[in-house]
Amino acid sequence: MTLSLTHVPGDRVTVAHGATELFSYVYRPEADWEAPKPYLHPVRTLSGALVTDYRPNDHRWHKGLQLTASHLSGQNLWGGNTYVHGEGYLALPERVGSMAHVAFAETAAEAGRAVIAEQLTWHPHGGELWAEEERRIEVRDVDPDTGSWALTWTSAVTNRRTEPLRFGSPTTHGRPAAGYTGLFWRGPRAFRGGRVLTAETAESAETFVSPESSLSPESSLSPEGDPMGSQSPWLAYVGEHDGRDGHATLVFEHAPSNDHAGEKGAHPAHWFVRTDPFAAVAPSWAFHEELVLPPGETLARTYRVVVADGAWDRARVAAHLAGLAW
Repeated sequence: MTLSLTHVPGDRVTVAHGATELFSYVYRPEADWEAPKPYLHPVRTLSGALVTDYRPNDHRWHKGLQLTASHLSGQNLWGGNTYVHGEGYLALPERVGSMAHVAFAETAAEAGRAVIAEQLTWHPHGGELWAEEERRIEVRDVDPDTGSWALTWTSAVTNRRTEPLRFGSPTTHGRPAAGYTGLFWRGPRAFRGGRVLTAETAESAETFVSPESSLSPESSLSPEGDPMGSQSPWLAYVGEHDGRDGHATLVFEHAPSNDHAGEKGAHPAHWFVRTDPFAAVAPSWAFHEELVLPPGETLARTYRVVVADGAWDRARVAAHLAGLAW
């Protein structure tokens, strides 16, 4: 069974495996208040189970899997209210920007691989050009035997301003344990209270839930306790479906080139993860401290997301990732 790709110009690109649509990449502009930007939704397992949410009533700007920038040099490319230290979340529409589709360099599918390569521009509310992005999403490693498939998401964002771009988050602006920005996944409502796994060994993991983390007591955590703000090379989320029996597992992994721990000089990344009041994961590129991108320089990051049927444990996740190539 091979992958196929269908493009509806001006709207979306859909990738399917046989009769199952794995995802749609929607690039048509949506409501200004929601910071228009492309996103993946619906995303499904090989068996057709839904693993993303779209415009939930608590956060209308949460849309499947998308690249975001919650705080960017005083602008909000996340959507909705903006966090202001000492005042909380405020409706500031003059700060809500956008990421705009420019063109596709490639949309193709053959055998076990599909590619969506896109050019985008980033804008503040006023519409000026702040950044250009080269984005590449690849589908590969489709494995019916394990009930899984994987996508890689690469974004290279170049600052086109004459001054630095400052990537931040609510945490860099004073709100604890709210470092969300960058690639962001919103899970279905049924996944609330799911299980979180990291690359730490089962023997050393502890169960600890901080009041700010919004993790369920059943979560399997790193030895430091709470994976919120941690730096594991990968993080997995296991959720149980509504409407059909069974579970799904999503694994989010840094590419080695990300230097996610900052050991080779990159700005360090930290995990943002919640299981309550909703399921959400982001390998935040500006959790504790702002990432400053000078004029003309490029921020490049690559991530892998494995979408699997079933409730995988840590050992199975680790073994599967070890068998995949970048």
